[in-house]
Amino acid sequence: MRTVRFGIIGCGMMGREFASAAARWMHLPQMTVRPEIVAICNRTLAAPKIDWFKEHVSTLEQVTSDYRELLGNPDVEAVYVAVPHHLHEEFYLEALESGKHLMGEKPFGIDRSANDAILAGIERHPDCFVRCASQFIFFPAVQKIGAMLEADAFGRIIEVNAGFLHCSDLNPDKRINWKRVLEFNGAYGCLGDLGPHACTVPLRAGWVPLNVRAVLSNIVPERLDDQGRRVSCETWDNATLLCDMKAPNSGEVFPFTLKTQRIAPGQKNNWYIEILGTQASARFSLNEANALDVLEYEPGGEQTWGRINMGHEVAYRSITSEIFQFGVPDAILQMWAAFLYELEHGDVPSSFARCVTPAESVLWHRLFTAALQSHADGSTISVT
Repeated sequence: MRTVRFGIIGCGMMGREFASAAARWMHLPQMTVRPEIVAICNRTLAAPKIDWFKEHVSTLEQVTSDYRELLGNPDVEAVYVAVPHHLHEEFYLEALESGKHLMGEKPFGIDRSANDAILAGIERHPDCFVRCASQFIFFPAVQKIGAMLEADAFGRIIEVNAGFLHCSDLNPDKRINWKRVLEFNGAYGCLGDLGPHACTVPLRAGWVPLNVRAVLSNIVPERLDDQGRRVSCETWDNATLLCDMKAPNSGEVFPFTLKTQRIAPGQKNNWYIEILGTQASARFSLNEANALDVLEYEPGGEQTWGRINMGHEVAYRSITSEIFQFGVPDAILQMWAAFLYELEHGDVPSSFARCVTPAESVLWHRLFTAALQSHADGSTISVT
């Protein structure tokens, strides 16, 4: 089995999740390539998160606070860069210049200009394999929806609704973090943080947003900082987008609603997708992560929603029995399997078994940029 030696830049939650996935690689018996984490970089080294890596990652050889030192390490073949949005352009481009394969984080650039620069860097370095992290497409129910899309099972698309809702900022006494600061998160606000996840299935289906009418909300305009001072929250808490979406193969246009909310009462961490078609419909929500609701019908027949209880039916075979339930750590493991499988083999078993591509990130940047203008003008804006 080939080993790909990784460096992690940004040792927060998702860096630890990658380390956990790498430690569970024996769950994937058909993989012919595996990750090995040999280097980590974090802005501060005197932190519990660094001690966690030192304690749990036995293959670790380099610990540094300078990401350029990590990128200069010849033993590092690939990097996972999980840093705030304002650092994406600089860090991703330097990773490419150093010749490293790259798994980046969404939104793949703080704004459209940064995204353009990153895509230009990728074109200059065609030998570097680059993908963007987004784990939710790998839930078995979503893989089933992907198979239905590939088989054209829905017929003509009537409407699609997707979103990502959670309550992380519902408490007004929560201290401000970087996601509410314009300099670090960018003008997209919750769209840049949550929107790429919600766009994954629609964009992978090949649908293209033509225009957008957006309503953005700053629900908690001030929070306390770490020094107890009241400061402005500069980014959007919640966003609702209504688009005309086009199916390129048929040319048909249908409504698409996208919701991203950091203040969603009653929600915990709910990524969802609903597709309504003339021959079949399907809906999935993380609130019921192992259930897929499907409506299939013949013309003139009864319309009855049915529920499929999904198990561990995954894109990349696991030792876990198919009758067992699936969770977010399993989705992250599948995402990393997809990254390494495509790096090794140059292709994936199906189109929905692939990580988010840089080209897909271009589409959500176009959409989010138009959404900002739409909200500012109170009008419908073309997505170009």
